[in-house]
Amino acid sequence: MRTTRTRGILTAAAAIVLAASAISATAAAQAAGNNSDSGNGSETNSALADAFNGVDRNTGWQQTSKLKLNFPTYHTEGIAYSRDHIFLSAVQILEPTVKFPRPQNGFDRTPGKGVGHLFVMDKAGNLQRDIILGEGDMYHPGGIDFDGTNVWIPVAQYRPDSSAIIYRVDASSLEVHKQFEVKDHFGGIVLDQQTGHLVGNTWGSRRFAEWDLQGKQLSTWQNPNFFIDYQDCQYVPNSRMLCAGITNLPQTPAAGGAGVGYELGGMAMIDLKSRSVIRDVPFQQWSTAGHVASRNPFKMTADGGHLTMRVAPDNGEEGNGTEILTYEATVAPAK
Repeated sequence: MRTTRTRGILTAAAAIVLAASAISATAAAQAAGNNSDSGNGSETNSALADAFNGVDRNTGWQQTSKLKLNFPTYHTEGIAYSRDHIFLSAVQILEPTVKFPRPQNGFDRTPGKGVGHLFVMDKAGNLQRDIILGEGDMYHPGGIDFDGTNVWIPVAQYRPDSSAIIYRVDASSLEVHKQFEVKDHFGGIVLDQQTGHLVGNTWGSRRFAEWDLQGKQLSTWQNPNFFIDYQDCQYVPNSRMLCAGITNLPQTPAAGGAGVGYELGGMAMIDLKSRSVIRDVPFQQWSTAGHVASRNPFKMTADGGHLTMRVAPDNGEEGNGTEILTYEATVAPAK
C-alpha cells in the first residue's frame, strides 16, 4: 500500500492549463460514450434519468450482493467507479470537533483534527492506494464524482461556514491536482459536462454553488428542498445531478425511555438549469450496522429500466466493517 500527500498552491497559469486539460479530457470521454460503471458518459445517454423518473416509494429494491472491504475505512463519505477502479473517500477522526456554547470567530465548533483519505481499489475491493488529501483544518472529504477521466473531491473543514479545497484526481494515473480553494464547507461536487462547470453543495446541502475550473464563483442558490441532506451525488446527462442522503428525525419516546433518532433516507434528481428538484423519493433499506443504506457513499447506473445502486453506509469500526452493498430494481420509466 502506498500513501501520497499533496501540498502546495497552484499558480494561476497552472490552473488555466489544468482547467483546459480537464475540459479536453472530459469532452473526449463524452465523445467515446464512456459510462463504464460510472453513471456518466455521453450527453445523449438519458437512460439513468429516464429510469429514475419511474422510481417511487413502492419500487421493489432487492439487495443482490455485499462486497466486504478488508482494510480500515474510518467514516466513509463518497464513492465513484471508473473502468478499472473503485474510489472511496473517508475521514479519519483524530480529535472530534466540540460545539461552542456560542459562536466564536464565525464558527459554531472547534476544528478538530483528522486525516482525509481517498482509497483506490480494484473491482474486487482490494486496496491499491491510499491517497491522503487535505491541508491544516481542511481534512474532511465529502461526496465524490467521476467525469469519465477525473475524480472530483471536496475536502473541507469539519464544520459549517468554513473552507474547502477542490481536488481533481486522474483516474488512470492517480495523479492529484489541487484545483482551487473555496470559502465555506462543501460536502459534495459534480462536474456539469454540458457546461464544463463544477457544482458543489454546502453543509447540510442547504446551498449550491457553481464555479468555472479556475475557481471563479459563477452563481449560488438555495436548496429549495428540505426532505434530506445530500451526502453523495453524481452527474447525469443533460445537466442533472442525482443525490442521496439522510435526515435524522426524532422518534416518539418509548414508555419510560428516551426517544431514539430515526434515519430517513432518500434520493433526489436535481435540474442544474432550472435549479429545481425534478423527483425525490424515500429509500428505507438498512445496512448490517443498522444505518439507512443511502447514508453516505452512493452511485447508481441504469440499463434500460433496470437500476443498480451501490452504497457503503457503515463505518469501518461498525458491525462487520464497511461493505459495499448493491441494490437492484426494475421500473417502468415515467411518461
